[in-house]
Amino acid sequence: MKEVQFIKNNSERWREVELFLSKKTSFQDPDKLAELFIQLTDDLSYSRTFYPSSKTTEYLNSITARLHQSVYKNKKEKRSRLITFWQYELPLTFFNRRKELLISFFVFLISILIGVISSTGDTGFVRLILGDSYVNMTLENIKQGDPLAVYKKVNGIDMFMGITFNNIRVSFYAFMAGLLLSIGTILLLLYNGIMLGTFHHLFYSQHLLLKSLSVVWIHGTLEISSIIIAGAAGLILGNSILFPKTYSRRQYFLISSKDGIKIIIGLIPLFIIAGFLESFVTRFTDMPVIINILIIAGSLSFIIWYVIIYPIKLKKEGSYDTKIKLSLCVIVISDRYLIPLLNLLDRIFYHC
Repeated sequence: MKEVQFIKNNSERWREVELFLSKKTSFQDPDKLAELFIQLTDDLSYSRTFYPSSKTTEYLNSITARLHQSVYKNKKEKRSRLITFWQYELPLTFFNRRKELLISFFVFLISILIGVISSTGDTGFVRLILGDSYVNMTLENIKQGDPLAVYKKVNGIDMFMGITFNNIRVSFYAFMAGLLLSIGTILLLLYNGIMLGTFHHLFYSQHLLLKSLSVVWIHGTLEISSIIIAGAAGLILGNSILFPKTYSRRQYFLISSKDGIKIIIGLIPLFIIAGFLESFVTRFTDMPVIINILIIAGSLSFIIWYVIIYPIKLKKEGSYDTKIKLSLCVIVISDRYLIPLLNLLDRIFYHC
C-alpha cells in the first residue's frame, strides 16, 4: 500500500485520538479507547515496517506515546509490578537491545586480547596497568605459595560493602559515559578489559593461569558479565543521540534512557551476589576445583539463559505484547466501571 493511501485510510482514527488527547478528561468510552490504542499500535507497527524514515511514522510514534502516557498517568502501581519487571520488561529490553549487548561484548573481548598481547614480553606494561604495588604484592604472595592471598587480607563484610558499592558505581559510570556519544563507555570497557587481560597474563607468566581462572571467575563471571551489560546500557544512551531512527532525537533519547536505567537497576542484584562471592567464597582459594567449576558454570548458565535464551523465548511467544494490550483494556474498563463498584461495596461493608 502506498503511504498516501495508508494515511487516507487511517487519518480519521488518528484525528479521533488527537481529539481525545486534547480534551484532557477521564475516559468517556473505555472500550472505544482500548480499541483505539490497539489499532494505533498496529498502524505504528505497519508504518515502521513499510515507511521507516517517513514523517508518518514519526507522527504515529508521537501520538501513540502520548496516548499511552494519558492512560497510565493515574494508574496505581500493583504489587506485581516488580515481578513483571524481572519476568518480562528486563528480558525483553535485553532482546530489543541485543545489538548493543553484542557490541559491548566484542569491545570487551578485544580489549582483553589487547591486554594479553601488550603484556607479552613487556613487564613495564603490566606494572603500568596494574600498578607496582599490586604486582610486587602478587609476586610476593606467589613466592609464599598463596598467589591469590589478596582475597583473604580484608574482613569479609568490609570487603563485601566496598566491592559491591564500587561495582555499582562503575556500572553507573559506564552508563552515564554514554552521554559522550558512546565514546566514554567504549573507553571504560577498553580499560577494564585491558586490565583483566593483563591480570591473567601476569599469572600466566608465573605458570598459574588455570589457578587464577578457577578462583577469580567464581565472582568474575557475574561481575564481568554485568560490566559488559552496563556497557551496553551506555551504548544505548549514546547511540540514541547519534542514531535516533524514526523518532525525534529528544524522543529517542528519553526512550533509550528508560531502557538503560532498567538495565542498570537490573544489574544491582548481580553485583550484590558477585560481591558476596568475592568476599566470602573466593577467599577459599584451596577449595576443590570441582566446586569452583560448578559455581562458575552455574553463574555463566544463568547469564546466558536470562540475557539471551529467555528473552528470545519471550519474544517468540509474544506473551508480553499480548499482556500489555490486555492489561490496557482492563485498566481502561476498570477505571470506568470496576473501581467505582469496589468503592461502593467498600462503603456498604464499612457501614455494616
